[in-house]
Amino acid sequence: MGEDNKIIRFDWAAKRLLRNKANFGVLEGFLTVLLDEKITIVEILESEGNQIHADDKFNRVDIKARNSKDEIVIIEIQNTREAWYLERILYGVAKTITEHISLGDKYNTVKKVYSINILYFDLGIGLDYLYHGQNSFVGVHTGDKLVINTRDKDVLVQKKPEEIFPEYFLIRVNEFNKVAVTPLEEWVAYLKDGVITPGTSAPGLEEARQKLQYYSMSEEERHAYDEHINAIMIQNDVISTAHLEGREEGEMKKAKEIARKMKQTGLSIEMIEDMTGLTKNEIEDL
Repeated sequence: MGEDNKIIRFDWAAKRLLRNKANFGVLEGFLTVLLDEKITIVEILESEGNQIHADDKFNRVDIKARNSKDEIVIIEIQNTREAWYLERILYGVAKTITEHISLGDKYNTVKKVYSINILYFDLGIGLDYLYHGQNSFVGVHTGDKLVINTRDKDVLVQKKPEEIFPEYFLIRVNEFNKVAVTPLEEWVAYLKDGVITPGTSAPGLEEARQKLQYYSMSEEERHAYDEHINAIMIQNDVISTAHLEGREEGEMKKAKEIARKMKQTGLSIEMIEDMTGLTKNEIEDL
């Protein structure tokens, strides 16, 4: 793909362009491919998680959307390692559920939540690039899945726990190393390398290729984007150095040098603690 057809990385687009209703088709295509059903986004919802803060320069981007089935979809892009990541995913889902049920509402107003996490760092040990998890109740002795009877507008209906409990998707971008054939693979290839094949039939990707052109941005926007990419590269390099030198060598002087660099790139105290082994007070004194 020529330089003139350079496409904006998904995390940057999610921070800015994909929040616009005119570009909902890109997100809808991604969700349709991932969830294997037609998804229509009604609106992008505001929450603490998807606000753009001055001190959150590049590391994490959240989008929270409501679909036509009145479900909530959280899309989170995480560029670098973070301590207690799975705990934070769980907290984000729980907070979203409580945000969207008012005091005094009946529990049947609880909305199903999809938590989609695009990870540009190594999390766990596994052979796949896509993992999915959800609560379900399985008979310990029989192996059957429990179906719940409930009432919907005075009609007795049967529901599976899967229709109620949140679903979690972990997309381990770095683990994708194959030729993209299916729509899902084409999407993950774009997430990883920012490449979209012209003429693709994968939902949302052709629209992304047309609307997320690098040279369609203003010079100021391109400069900010380039700085964003550079910051990610620098931070990943610093974190890799922290693991190799700070943890393996265990030298206090070297760990402090690394921690000082990490502070300069805007990493949180908690993450620096996790990466270097230094205490909070030692980091704050640097």
